[in-house]
Amino acid sequence: MNPNTSPTMTRRHFLQTTGVATTSVLFAARRASATPAINVIEKKIISHQPEYYCGWPTVARRRNGDLLVSWSGGREAHVCPFGRVEMMVSHDNGVTWCWPQVLLDGPIDDRDSGVVETAKGSILVTTFTSLAYEKGLLAAEKKSAGEKGAWPAAKLKAWQAVHNRIGAKEREAELGQWMIRSADGGVTWSARYSSIVNSPHGPIQLSDGRLLYAGKELWTGKKRVGVCESRDDGKTWRWLAEIPVRDGDEAKNYHELHAVEVSRGHIIVQIRNHNKANAGETLQTESSDGGKTWSVPHSIGVWGLPSHLLRLRSGKLLMTYGHRRAPFGNQARVSDDGGKSWSEPVIISGDGAGGDLGYPSTVELADGTLLSVWYEVIKGAPHAVLRQAKWKLEI
Repeated sequence: MNPNTSPTMTRRHFLQTTGVATTSVLFAARRASATPAINVIEKKIISHQPEYYCGWPTVARRRNGDLLVSWSGGREAHVCPFGRVEMMVSHDNGVTWCWPQVLLDGPIDDRDSGVVETAKGSILVTTFTSLAYEKGLLAAEKKSAGEKGAWPAAKLKAWQAVHNRIGAKEREAELGQWMIRSADGGVTWSARYSSIVNSPHGPIQLSDGRLLYAGKELWTGKKRVGVCESRDDGKTWRWLAEIPVRDGDEAKNYHELHAVEVSRGHIIVQIRNHNKANAGETLQTESSDGGKTWSVPHSIGVWGLPSHLLRLRSGKLLMTYGHRRAPFGNQARVSDDGGKSWSEPVIISGDGAGGDLGYPSTVELADGTLLSVWYEVIKGAPHAVLRQAKWKLEI
């Protein structure tokens, strides 16, 4: 989310989690992994409709080589009531992208979207719904025409028209963390159903056949931070384990998790942290028993967030994350020891106009080239766009 957005309009202020899970294994500090060189081959805008603000995308590579990108589209701004979940496909490794398809467009704001193809070939797309825009609308309704800060009449009318499609109780009932599923390559989609937790880039496939979703309960239950699992190809989800909290931390300040399987049963999760200690950094927790128990989160010395994790074919781990201070853009680090240590950063993009950018995710193409996708407000564009970089690690 945008660091300049008021606290009531950011996910980290939405809710609080409670509880402590059992610690499994805590990695000891070791030497830094070797820092690679990077060769950025190409950067370009891939979104098709500049009249819309695009936010919080995820890229996935299917077994047939197609690339998928899902995101929150149709938007007016970082916080607004118009968000919907969209997806587009590339059949040529990101050279071109097909026109976007609208997958979900509910009566309130549909935000961050993750996407993954399962081992059985199903496609899962995630999102969450939000009423964070209500505060801005209420303030605008209190201002008279011509008063300082008053909205143009057309804008106010449009926001009210969307907001009033359903009543207050129905809007509250729309809040949730959601998933949709396609078993035919994206031709048809299920109705949305609860995924229990949410995080921007969605679940991962494990080598034992399970799907694991590291995230946060936003609107339901105890508002826990932890992991859920699916044993039926993403059709249903059950709570698996809570992630413990560091001494002095509050679970409500842990956000936007992502996981990677290092080896069978050995999983790493990284966390966006907004506790006082290591504020604005990425924390890491580990499990050695397939996600049943987790170590207490610890600092890895990385300022920037949220991260996306990927295991490369070489066995090395890659984390990509947004960097919302100079150089504004997106960075990556590599681990050659299973996440025990991380390299110094390499810059994928560092030409950003400000902090409204990031949420990069990355896939590895057949030739070893890496492709990252993120959102960004750029100079000269009316709204945030989706950008893509093709790059190589020179190790």
